[in-house]
Amino acid sequence: MQRNKTAIVLAMFGTTVESALQDLLAIHREVKATYPQPPVKIAFTSNQIRRKWHKRAADSSYLAAHPEIPEEILQVQGILATIANLQDQGYLCQVVQPTHIAPAEEFHDLAAYVRGLCSIRTMKPRWQPFETIGLGRPLLGTYSLKYSYADDIRRTAKALAADAALAKRHDAALVYMGHGNEHFPSGGLYLEFAAQMRSLYPDVLTLIGTVEGFPSLDDVIENLRQHNINKVLLKPFLIVAGDHAINDLVGEEEDSWISILRAQGFQVSAEIKGLGPQVASLFVEHLAQAAAEAGVELP
Repeated sequence: MQRNKTAIVLAMFGTTVESALQDLLAIHREVKATYPQPPVKIAFTSNQIRRKWHKRAADSSYLAAHPEIPEEILQVQGILATIANLQDQGYLCQVVQPTHIAPAEEFHDLAAYVRGLCSIRTMKPRWQPFETIGLGRPLLGTYSLKYSYADDIRRTAKALAADAALAKRHDAALVYMGHGNEHFPSGGLYLEFAAQMRSLYPDVLTLIGTVEGFPSLDDVIENLRQHNINKVLLKPFLIVAGDHAINDLVGEEEDSWISILRAQGFQVSAEIKGLGPQVASLFVEHLAQAAAEAGVELP
């Protein structure tokens, strides 16, 4: 068995919404089109989401109703199992590319896993389980002396030009809903992203709020009031248009963003599409850079 084969792992939070899978699969297709030779495996970092897919995989009526679901999703594994299975097949050089947006909780846990695996030392060097594991950056970057997070943010804003153009056609402010985190100060990255959007597309007021943490929807509404805006285009600032987009953003409940904004007197429309297809090429670039830094040659 060849011991120095190379593989790619896409570390995704995951989704249980069937239609939202296309946002993730678009990234997988982009990576596979760029690197057709090495295996490109998907791992879901959410335990709960993996359990739901495994339960569906055992349900014959669900499988009959959803023949479009790829087997890799039905049998999706966590990051550690995915890496270990590839290693067992002789893939001792791996590159893990997260599809997270910010370097927050999910990314830090992923980085800890990779560091732990890379730290394994055997008595005889030839039995080292890995030659190397590279780790890519999230969409909005991370702490790096080589790759500026501000450049990652600007490149993301450039990739979303169509969103600004759509808001302009609606004569509306563009309001994104990000996930956020109550335990990690990622709000500054979101605000810098919105500022880059306003700089690149000055004809459109772009604002962002988060489901958890700062900035909140209240902060967005205050900004809209200050700018005398009454028309709003909502869009998820999420890789997938899954549960948060369907329920928290445009759900029929009175506490959804669209309900709150309309109750406040705003005219609101929405585009419920995940960012995956728009930013897939950026994740490919981060993957290529991570491979180069780790000394991994991607065939």
